[in-house]
Amino acid sequence: MLLVESGKENISAPTPRRIIRNTPTEVRIARGFDELLMVYSIRAAVYIAEQDCPFAEEFDGNDLCATQFIALFGDEPAGCLRARFFAGFVKLERLAIRKPYRRSTIAFDLVRFGIDHARRKGFQRIYGHAREGLEPFWARFGGKPIPGREEFVFSDHRYTEMVADFEPLSEAITLADPPMKILRPEGDWDREGILESSAARPARLASSKSVKTGRRLETAA
Repeated sequence: MLLVESGKENISAPTPRRIIRNTPTEVRIARGFDELLMVYSIRAAVYIAEQDCPFAEEFDGNDLCATQFIALFGDEPAGCLRARFFAGFVKLERLAIRKPYRRSTIAFDLVRFGIDHARRKGFQRIYGHAREGLEPFWARFGGKPIPGREEFVFSDHRYTEMVADFEPLSEAITLADPPMKILRPEGDWDREGILESSAARPARLASSKSVKTGRRLETAA
């Protein structure tokens, strides 16, 4: 789902043009509870308050099994996006931009970041549901309607299924990468992680942290 500004409105907050010029912007993966609260707050403001979407339909049980992206203007949360990963494709969804920032490029920045992240994970196909009238937005990223698939309706809006296909990235994460690289935090694969620092400690004996349960010997991984 995507909600964008369809006309001119009187906005009391500073215009995005002024914010962009004077304030650093950043898009990143939401990792901690504080950043997840930012994501949920944006979606509550956009979809529940503005679009009158029922709570159970907006917070659909998929948030804790997805990757969340947050866009910030300075320290202020401005937009968010969600990605869910399936065999062979990634679904980008729940793109939401707060009202004062809808004339900025933040929606484009979020989608590009989400696509780049998915491609780095080795995915070449991006799938999404474009709300009626917003197909041109997704077409900017290579999205095309799936042939032979009819529009469908949920949460009071009509949607089109769209996909975008990309060439594989040479730097995509694969099993050929070192194991410690794969252990690094999601999306931060080019920087040494905390577990690599732990490798400086000597390895424990295999049985030093084992727990005996009857005749079986169970060892924590």
